[in-house]
Amino acid sequence: MASHCSMRALLLRFSNGLSSRSILNSTNHRLLTKTNSFSSLSSISPHTTTSHFTAPRHQSDDQNCRKLQLRKISISTPLCMGRRSSKIAGRKGAQDSKKAKLYCRIGKEVVSAVKKGGPNPVSNTTLATILDKAKELDVPKDIVERNIKRASEKGQEAFIEKIYEVYGYGGVSMVVEVLTDKINRSVAAIRSVVKDYGGKMADSGSVMFKFRRVRVVNIKVTEADKDQLLMIAIDAGAEDVIEPPIYEDDTDEDREERYYKIVTSSENYSTILSKLRDEGVNFEPDNGSELLPLTTVEVDDEAMELNKELMQKLLELDDVDAVYIDQK
Repeated sequence: MASHCSMRALLLRFSNGLSSRSILNSTNHRLLTKTNSFSSLSSISPHTTTSHFTAPRHQSDDQNCRKLQLRKISISTPLCMGRRSSKIAGRKGAQDSKKAKLYCRIGKEVVSAVKKGGPNPVSNTTLATILDKAKELDVPKDIVERNIKRASEKGQEAFIEKIYEVYGYGGVSMVVEVLTDKINRSVAAIRSVVKDYGGKMADSGSVMFKFRRVRVVNIKVTEADKDQLLMIAIDAGAEDVIEPPIYEDDTDEDREERYYKIVTSSENYSTILSKLRDEGVNFEPDNGSELLPLTTVEVDDEAMELNKELMQKLLELDDVDAVYIDQK
């Protein structure tokens, strides 16, 4: 039994990338961890993977063997994260950020509606509309309730929607959507980011004409194929289904993170969501309204990365709810 347990430990160690010399040297003893072993983790080489096993001294061999399997801890450093892994991690962060922005915007819309018409959706039709939208987009109920309560707090002002227009790199235009209770704070923060990251504030109206506002439902390409979405869109009276762009250097992971866009009118928006749910197709929880560029601008790789950085920094501002760009 002890020999069998040792062989399991060796196989586990071998699967974690230890050298054959380490395996041979470990056949005559077991690795035991101490309570202070975690204090030395920061000294592990970026290229090293270490496994620790905990095996109490006064247990049977069979129990020890199970402990060796259950308490195996693999330690590795993210310093050597490859480009592909980094991109995937970045996508996850972007998705979480997008969802947080949605929840924040719905919360601010609730506050503004309650400020203007009170907390009763029966008499406050604006609030009722926002509550319906929150339900459609699967916004947690506690977020809505918390912001209804927040609206009655002393000193809480109503939120005002503002749009700022920006020139990026390579002739690209951006539209920044803001919902804020302090306009001076918002515009100062946006101007600072635009200046620091090489953009330029544009005059009102000089960029907006390049976009059109539509109701949009975003569906990840892995959730449905184009033919299925076309059938749903036709049945629900949608205007269009926009395919995601494809680039020559795309990896499989890149393609899987792209989205179809079902473009529809406000009247058919709820119908689209209902049909998607009926067909078991997951859609992206977003605001349901987007600015789509009438035409797109193609830029080089450097300008693309610089515009991406500028957009990310703008989206990090609390008052900014969305940034739209006409970059191809």
